[in-house]
Amino acid sequence: MHRYTFVWETLFMFRQAVWALLLTILTCSPGFAQNWARKMFATTDHDFGSVARSAKAEFEFVLTNIYVEDVHISGVRSSCGCTSVRMAKPLVKTHEKTAIIASLNTKSFQGQRGATLTVTFDKPLHAQVQLHVRGHIRSDVVFHPGSVQMGNVDQGQPARQKVAISYAGSSTWRILEVKSANPHLAGEVVETRRRGGQVGYELTAYLDGTAPAGYLRDHLVLVTNDHRAREIPVAVEGVVQPGIVVSPSSLFMGVVQPGQKVTKQLVIRAKKPFRILSIDCEDGSFEFEAPADQEPKALHVVPVTFVAGGDAGKVSRMIRIETDLGETPPELSAYAVVTGSSG
Repeated sequence: MHRYTFVWETLFMFRQAVWALLLTILTCSPGFAQNWARKMFATTDHDFGSVARSAKAEFEFVLTNIYVEDVHISGVRSSCGCTSVRMAKPLVKTHEKTAIIASLNTKSFQGQRGATLTVTFDKPLHAQVQLHVRGHIRSDVVFHPGSVQMGNVDQGQPARQKVAISYAGSSTWRILEVKSANPHLAGEVVETRRRGGQVGYELTAYLDGTAPAGYLRDHLVLVTNDHRAREIPVAVEGVVQPGIVVSPSSLFMGVVQPGQKVTKQLVIRAKKPFRILSIDCEDGSFEFEAPADQEPKALHVVPVTFVAGGDAGKVSRMIRIETDLGETPPELSAYAVVTGSSG
């Protein structure tokens, strides 16, 4: 048996023994058993505030796998029909992220509502984490549709969509302004009717042409003269599509041993044929095989090779791709986890 192989198998057996010992400890300590899973969540509590009837009201509880072992979510459930819950993906590899998505049922419920969401893990150890949501679903304000859907927007192009707002109650109710914390997103309202206690507005949401590529999940805030609940959020969603798309958007090379070489592929596509001029990374452990004499085409497949060094830990770098399309070069993160030591 080679010395290198012996060292790696010894490290692997040691890690398995540590997990077995940890499992025994956690079985005897239920409070501590839940703590390893809770540590992965950025937050475990969310207040939706005051939301309109039929409005889309969702929140993502983001969790990051901070461990080397894979984490698997076996199930999620809600204590109340007023809130539905789902997971973005059940299996989370080391340093990857997923989300538990909570949605208020604003069409069927009204008034103050709250729910406890239970997330159950079965790998690497059994644990449960409880998340908490609450919010007030108004019966007097209704959105049609329930959110602003921008759809797919080409990067560099502005977009706009409209939502109708209906109010029933005080004849003096008004929307005073529309606020946005996103510099690329704005909104304005126009009153469309006022008859007794029935008031109508039309909201126009604007996305400017400088919005960055990626998913748009944000909201506008309606500021009203209602002292009981002055602010009402309006969800805004869409996808700003870049001229050049790189898949995957984050390249995970895997959990590797010191000295190990791993190769994976990047798929680079655009709406028209192009050439790849260069692919750069500040770390020499990442190597690329872009053909030197290539024909313009709308899709390129580029092998990326990572050679692990001798230091254990996470290796994360940015890869920059330059093409002849003249657009801002796309960037993506590439990372690997090196285990053990070559010594």
